[in-house]
Amino acid sequence: MKTIKIILGLTLIAGLLFNCSADDTPKGEGIYNNPNLSGIYVQEDQMGRPAVNTVFVSSDSKDMFNVTVPSDQNAAFQSMFQANLEALSPAYANNGDTNALGLDAATFTSVLATDVLNVSLDGTTTFYDGTNVLTGRALADDVITVELLLIFGGEDFTENPGLSNDNVDANDKPFLTSFPYLASPW
Repeated sequence: MKTIKIILGLTLIAGLLFNCSADDTPKGEGIYNNPNLSGIYVQEDQMGRPAVNTVFVSSDSKDMFNVTVPSDQNAAFQSMFQANLEALSPAYANNGDTNALGLDAATFTSVLATDVLNVSLDGTTTFYDGTNVLTGRALADDVITVELLLIFGGEDFTENPGLSNDNVDANDKPFLTSFPYLASPW
């Protein structure tokens, strides 16, 4: 195992030494120096909020959802999201329950169906911190647990405790305090 790590490390160093330069002047001809941008580009996938697409979009509609612009997603997919939410958490369908945000099934799925990551430009950036909701996403935000709580936790996060937590409370390594912020690989 140690030999593999050494080989991988040397390969990375060699790649950096022989392929990187501080000189931004294009050299030679080719696709990297003169890219052809005249073609038609198509969006293949989107996932503004982790797990939303995976859970609420039916398998036969995934391709269509992935290429639908966010401004059209609510009209096209909200009813599917609501049907899937009510199937996953019958309290929404049977009792007209709301989640901890006070949102009923129709309102909550209207928020989810437009699969974009909102960003607060003048406040706290978080997926959910007890006060702020969907104002962005910090690396340490426990996004999956928040989504499980909003789907299964009921009005005060106490319903269905076995379904309301993924039990992954932190990253396996600390995040960095400066760019690129992500934890270093194992």
